Amino acid sequence: MRFLRRSLVGLFLLSVTVGFLAYAVQTVRVSLETLWAQEAVSRPARERVFAVNVLDFAPQQITPVMTSFGEVRSTRTLEVRARSGGTVVELAEGFEDGGQVNAGELLVQVDPSDAQSALDVSKADLAEAEAELREAVAALELAGEDVASAREQQALRTQALVRQRNLQSRGVGTEAAVEGAELAEAGAKQAVLSRRQALAQAEARVEMARTAVARRNIGLAEARRRLADTAINAEFSGTLSDVAVVKGGLVQNNERLAQLVDPAALEVSFRVSTTEYARLLDEAGRLIGSEVEVKLDVLGIDLTSKGVISRESANVGDGQTGRQLFARIEKPQGFRPGDFVTVEVQEPVLRFVAVLPAAAVDSASEVLVLGDEDRLEIAPVQLLRRQGDNVIVRSRDLAGREIVAERSPLLGAGIKVRPIRPDDNAEPEAPAMVELTEERRARLVAFVEGNSRMPEEAKKRVLAQLSQPQVPAQMIERIESRMGG
Repeated sequence: MRFLRRSLVGLFLLSVTVGFLAYAVQTVRVSLETLWAQEAVSRPARERVFAVNVLDFAPQQITPVMTSFGEVRSTRTLEVRARSGGTVVELAEGFEDGGQVNAGELLVQVDPSDAQSALDVSKADLAEAEAELREAVAALELAGEDVASAREQQALRTQALVRQRNLQSRGVGTEAAVEGAELAEAGAKQAVLSRRQALAQAEARVEMARTAVARRNIGLAEARRRLADTAINAEFSGTLSDVAVVKGGLVQNNERLAQLVDPAALEVSFRVSTTEYARLLDEAGRLIGSEVEVKLDVLGIDLTSKGVISRESANVGDGQTGRQLFARIEKPQGFRPGDFVTVEVQEPVLRFVAVLPAAAVDSASEVLVLGDEDRLEIAPVQLLRRQGDNVIVRSRDLAGREIVAERSPLLGAGIKVRPIRPDDNAEPEAPAMVELTEERRARLVAFVEGNSRMPEEAKKRVLAQLSQPQVPAQMIERIESRMGG
């Protein structure tokens, strides 16, 4: 009985399982038939729209600016050298590094004792030579009078001889008297010849005396020049540097004592590429006098000055490329020789050009233009200049149209976009300001006041900014970066 009961229960469970399986198969079959009987429904795909920043392509007249770096140098630099050796007995009050001197001011005085003694000796020699000249002139006058007297004596002797011959011809005179008169005349002629020789010697003595006076004058002038060389005066007003002498020191002839720099005659030397140099030439191939702006970064405050290109270097230089140009600085206040500065050179004016972000132009010099129904189009442009993050392009066909400011790989021709135009009324963002604690302010002020390389004009402006309740954050970052904080 137990076996029969268990067999019936198993058969019942098997029947229920088979029934559930049959029901499931039927349900799946009905569902599939219903799905297959339905018509296929297609869902339309939605077009993707990208948001892009656009800006107007507005042709205008632009003066491109090329940027370079250069070094400030002085056009008037003079080496102060000793023109005579000796002991330094006097120095100018400001004869030190950074000292200001005026034109004509006495800088260095070398001991003039030897030069003064040589001058006194030269004066005495000149006085002696002048006395000799006076004596020679007086002797010349006497010699001239002697010659005149001898000629008179000769004339008398000649007359006496003529008279004796007349007497002899009449039979009154004697032969002895005539011979005596002839001897007397010959003696007179000999006396004239001797006096003339003495006169020639007197004339030669005068010439020698005059030559001696000329030599003594030359010696006197040389002595005066050597005495003047013991005093060194400033040729022009300027600033001293590299001072290498002290009072009481012994200097040699032509020894370098200092360097005199004119801080008001400064120029900047900078180098540009050959392509940039070609833009600064006129039709005749001459360098044009382009305007430049020289900038010196001093702890967040830029010292700026205008200038004009004055000349170019005659050669390229070993291991160099491009061209080296020189520009005269109009207002050199605050600049010093050796400053490393930024030079912005104004190129000739370009017309019918537009300034675009560099990201708006691809490598093929093409831009994306907003077309009908806000769909993009590709348009070529002529790339003229690159200036930092911007480019200068030219295209007469795109005037007044809107350009995509930033390209991306997702954008291309025919893509529909949602343009985002700049807000013309947006105010520029003000620079970040920081309120300093007294301890931090005192540390910054102490660093600026102790910076000897900073020009006084820039130092005053920085200290004025630091004295305000709020200070620009950029200035603080620059100062603390140089402090190491």
